[in-house]
Amino acid sequence: MDFSNESRVLHRCSAQIGNLLLRSLWHLVHFIISICNFTLDIANVLESYLISSGLLGRYKSLHVAKLRYLAIVIESEGAYQTSKIIELLQWLEAVGVKHVCLYDNDGRSSGFSLSLGSLGILKKSKDFILENLDGAILFQDAHENNVLLDQQHMTLEFVSFSDGKEAVAKAANVLFMKYSKSGVTDQNQKEKIFTESQMSEALKTVGSGGPELDLLLVYGPARCHLGFPAWRIKYTEIVHMGLLKSMNYGSLIKAIYKFTMVRQNYGKCSFDLHYKL
Repeated sequence: MDFSNESRVLHRCSAQIGNLLLRSLWHLVHFIISICNFTLDIANVLESYLISSGLLGRYKSLHVAKLRYLAIVIESEGAYQTSKIIELLQWLEAVGVKHVCLYDNDGRSSGFSLSLGSLGILKKSKDFILENLDGAILFQDAHENNVLLDQQHMTLEFVSFSDGKEAVAKAANVLFMKYSKSGVTDQNQKEKIFTESQMSEALKTVGSGGPELDLLLVYGPARCHLGFPAWRIKYTEIVHMGLLKSMNYGSLIKAIYKFTMVRQNYGKCSFDLHYKL
């Protein structure tokens, strides 16, 4: 009996010591990771400050010509911070970015029951934003009037979640009507397969083609860019910038600098995706 009691006591003590060691190890790992993250945050803040102050020479000369089309994605809550958005656009204008596409995911969480007429928060504020940017014009107006994109002033494009849904619906209808008029040549063919190039042509037909974007900066949660017209970001580099309220000039310049310093190989090989109707 004494031996059994001693064994149980020894087993209990061993289990308690093991649990204590595991818990201590977990806290130690958590502490090390926290220290590393804190150090990285401090380093990023310091680097952003040095970039903003102009003390890092390599960030002074940006090859902005490589950045033809830039997209800014802002979460729905951040899209109400109009003053922040205007400040961000003024920074971009100062460094020479000519075309900016603005998108917010307002309405995406409502699912596909959302009315296609939902404009999005940024679209509703576009007049105010344009008034506060000297010489800025809508990209649609510049395109219709054959104004070159390398002009002196910035062109802005406002895109909402409903734009993508409506464009896909219209493009699908164009393809369906075209297929219906052409007639069925094979009675055994139960489905029609369309290539990516045909889908792109249909999107252009309904006025929703738009230029493919080079760089997309996300101000918000990681998934808030979902719902952006997918055919325009096939080869787009996506960079997450944190929340809009925490934006800073140094981080913006760093993101653009990194993009311009990397050789872009997209579009070197061509292939077609296939869609079924």
